[in-house]
Amino acid sequence: MNLVETIEMAAKTLMLNKLRSGLTMLGIIIGNASVIATIGIGEGAQQFVSQQVQGLGNNLLFVEPGSPKARNRPVVIPQTLVLEDAEAIASQVPSVKQVAPQINGSERVTYRSENFSARLVGTTPEFLTVRNFDIAQGRFFNHLDLQRYQAVAVLGSDVAKILFNEQNSLGQSIRIKNRSFAVIGVMQSKGATFTSNQDETVFLPLTTMAQQISGSSSIYGTKISFISISVHRLEDLSKAQFQIENLLRLRHKIVDEDDFFVRNQQELENITGAVTGALTMVLGLVASISLLVGGIGIMNIMLVAVRERTQEIGLRKAIGASQKDILFQFTAEAIILSLSGGLIGIAIGVGLILIISLLSPFEAGFSLIAITVSTAISGAIGLFFGIVPAQQAAKLDPIVALRATD
Repeated sequence: MNLVETIEMAAKTLMLNKLRSGLTMLGIIIGNASVIATIGIGEGAQQFVSQQVQGLGNNLLFVEPGSPKARNRPVVIPQTLVLEDAEAIASQVPSVKQVAPQINGSERVTYRSENFSARLVGTTPEFLTVRNFDIAQGRFFNHLDLQRYQAVAVLGSDVAKILFNEQNSLGQSIRIKNRSFAVIGVMQSKGATFTSNQDETVFLPLTTMAQQISGSSSIYGTKISFISISVHRLEDLSKAQFQIENLLRLRHKIVDEDDFFVRNQQELENITGAVTGALTMVLGLVASISLLVGGIGIMNIMLVAVRERTQEIGLRKAIGASQKDILFQFTAEAIILSLSGGLIGIAIGVGLILIISLLSPFEAGFSLIAITVSTAISGAIGLFFGIVPAQQAAKLDPIVALRATD
């Protein structure tokens, strides 16, 4: 028998008992579906995290007050950064492109009968370009607004919808802490970044925020919550970080532990990517265990099949079939079972990825490498676990096989 005839006979034999063949493939189906879905979801999670990091802006450094040790303790984070620190970074660090200091807060914002508990950000005009924000309506505040302590506000898109119900908000007045602020602009939708929704933010001039809302002004300077810094090129991040750290240590007269720390956007993306990648690998390995279980199931069923078809094997050998023919037939049956189960499992896994993409906030990806490898592994499992029953069948003595009873 040639290869085509062997495959045709193996397929017809499997089709004679569809239920048993289907149950035999079940372990491979589950294994492949789990592996494909797990890797796809993992890749989607990596892309989602990368998008979240990139959504913060391009080529960024973040300076935060307090040492890392102090921030891990259950105490109030010390306010060690002042506006003058941001101004010094902008003027004295050559690799820095723009600097956007900010004061964070949270207050209830009201307009007539509508109210909303919004995140407040007091910042400077550079915030737009540093953090990749765009204006949908009106304008952002400028340096003249900061100098005059203007009571103006720019609304996040969700805040504008909640307070004004799709109506034009420009020129209207909102109230924060019993103070009136004129709405001069509305941001384009930015979406959520990690744990905060950027569209639920109200932006105020930093000077106005410090004087009228947070009370951050003091004899030591205007205390700020955060400094976002963009650099000219991605390769300048490490150099800029080194320069900023040295500058702040000199300004703060630090001789021991820093009272600030600098986060590097590239390092943050690398860390989160490594974590999600490792998690995907672990989950993929766990899911692949079911492939091993499926292979054992195939070997078990094929061993049973050899016993059930002992007389058939004896008859085929008696009319001239060689050990090679018998070996090929049973091996082909095992490979067909495994490959068929693998392809069905891949189809189910892809379907699961599509469903999860519709129900989750991130878009799960299709890994062609994972699909190819999974298919190859399915065939290899059929070959590996089918060879033992096939050899057992091929080695049967034809006379003993013909005498066997069911």
